[in-house]
Amino acid sequence: MPEPTLTPLAPPRHARPGAVTFVLCAAAFMAMLDVFVVNVAFTDIGAAYRDSNLANLSWVLNGYTIVYAALLIPAGRLADRHGRKTAFLAGLALFTVASAACAAAPSLWWLVTFRVLQAAGAAALTPASLGLLLTALPAERRTGAVKIWATTSSFAAAIGPVAGGALVQLSWQWVFLINVPIGIAVIIAAWRLIPVTGVASAVPMPDLLGVAVLAAAVGALSLGLVQGGAWGWADGLTIAALAAAAAGIGVFARRTARHPDPVIDPALLRVPSFVWANATALVFCTAFGAAFPALVLWLEHAAGYSAIQTGLAIVPGPLMVPLFAVVGQRLARRVPAGALVAAGNLLFCAGALLLAAGASADVRYVTQVLPGWLVIGVGIGLALPTMIAAATASLPPAQAATGSGVVNTSRQLGYVLGVAILVAVLGTLDLPATHLREAFRHGWWFIAGAAALSAATALGITPLRRARP
Repeated sequence: MPEPTLTPLAPPRHARPGAVTFVLCAAAFMAMLDVFVVNVAFTDIGAAYRDSNLANLSWVLNGYTIVYAALLIPAGRLADRHGRKTAFLAGLALFTVASAACAAAPSLWWLVTFRVLQAAGAAALTPASLGLLLTALPAERRTGAVKIWATTSSFAAAIGPVAGGALVQLSWQWVFLINVPIGIAVIIAAWRLIPVTGVASAVPMPDLLGVAVLAAAVGALSLGLVQGGAWGWADGLTIAALAAAAAGIGVFARRTARHPDPVIDPALLRVPSFVWANATALVFCTAFGAAFPALVLWLEHAAGYSAIQTGLAIVPGPLMVPLFAVVGQRLARRVPAGALVAAGNLLFCAGALLLAAGASADVRYVTQVLPGWLVIGVGIGLALPTMIAAATASLPPAQAATGSGVVNTSRQLGYVLGVAILVAVLGTLDLPATHLREAFRHGWWFIAGAAALSAATALGITPLRRARP
């Protein structure tokens, strides 16, 4: 498919690069923070709605992630076509309004509906914010600004649990209401500070039906995995959901091969490092997506921690991520990317096994939880940045933006599968202490297995035989 030539407008002289960077990164940070804050509020949200269970509650996370994953690529195309500032402001406004609606949701399924709207807003503002950094700032400021933007997810993971725990002490609704004043302030600042940027030619829209088919397939797969335990794995509803997922993936693959402007350019799938990096990202984020809710639920249900105690207990792991991301950047000069990502995943696997071994009736945080959680944080710090960079390193420059969108989509799909499979493994939290401990142990074994599989696929990114010269 032909690649459009982008011609960014020169930033006006009155634009303040530092302020513009802060505003754009603040919006992206808010969208990421919401994911980690909601993890901590999970138990309180469930208690607020009658007849809620773990399977239904999981859609508060999965509904957001599925829609976010499905809309990232088309939202980026729309931003390029109709203007990045317009897309950014529209996405931020939708995210802010949907946050207020989440706090007022009268039932669990209304909450899930408003979370879907939140995800649509986040999908619009995320690629637009990165695009604006590359066009609204002077050339000499762009590299540093993009690095700040890229690290917002690590800071969101570190701050989110504590912020969520503190807000839940007031009410779980504040997890969503906090976005309203911040969102309004960022909208006003963005309107005044960010210049309008444009492109020289129209950007074609991707296969929107293919986007819808992919989202439906992932949703059906998640539904089958999440509800399989409650419905029964041989039940007709479970089989129908999994069959619909398989059929949807087949239709998507067919449209990708035949559509003149597919969601994923087939040419990308002929770059081996790109394919292996995406496979690694999918499996890695399956483990990553399950790890956070697994630890939150374990601490609150097995150890009896409050929301604020859980938030503080989670912080040390995410703090390791930015620290060892720096270490990974230095090691990447001497170690092949695939080997470094594999090493990080093996550490992730080891940390999950430590948590499985420490799952006991009498939870001791310092000896049974903290060591494994720190090792997981170190592994994520080594693997995640290198994996994302390696995914597009071998692509031609014209395909780099599309490749980045595909990698981010793979990550989001992994988060969906991680939560769905974790829920299927745990089943229910209304179990005697002994059975609950065994259920969580199985959950950590699943996470360890996914991390080990990700280590194996990572070796395909830069095979050692090719990397030595």
